Amino acid sequence: MIDHYVHPSSFIDKGAKIGKNTKIWHFSHIMKNSKIGKNCNIGQNVVISPDVIIGNNVKIQNNVSVYTGVICEDNVFLGPSCVFTNVINPRSQVNRRNNYSKTILRKGCTIGANSTIICGLELGYFSFIGAGSVITKDIGPYELIVGNPGRRIGYMSEFGNRLIFNKENIARCDESGEKYLLKNNKVFKL
Repeated sequence: MIDHYVHPSSFIDKGAKIGKNTKIWHFSHIMKNSKIGKNCNIGQNVVISPDVIIGNNVKIQNNVSVYTGVICEDNVFLGPSCVFTNVINPRSQVNRRNNYSKTILRKGCTIGANSTIICGLELGYFSFIGAGSVITKDIGPYELIVGNPGRRIGYMSEFGNRLIFNKENIARCDESGEKYLLKNNKVFKL
């Protein structure tokens, strides 16, 4: 029994695994041995390359290619036309298929539209990458990153609000009631 939706214009290769209640929209291609979790939404014109792992409740907006080596944990958001790489030194005449770098997007991470993520990095839990940013180094949990190259300009809550810390280095998200501690330039949820 099929327990997910695939638009008729999309292709699902043999060996791809798709979780319950996931929706795959127009002109997308899910390649062999990729794994997509439950309750995901895969937008129009998305390519999921072989061996990619997508967690549960992941949202991938239109025109995104998720290349081999990328792992998205649960609740990740990939904005429209964001870009991943999987080889640090590509050359057309050199086959580097055995040298793909692993890129890990931790739970709750958000990637803004048109951002570029260089391969081999880890983006921390609930980190937030602003639209058009270029990410060239690891990003810590809850960090708010913008620019080219990406730089930290603050922190975001799990709920998606900018964190403002008081004198005691405590921030509270009024909408959700979450509390956070800033210590040694790292954020911890209380």
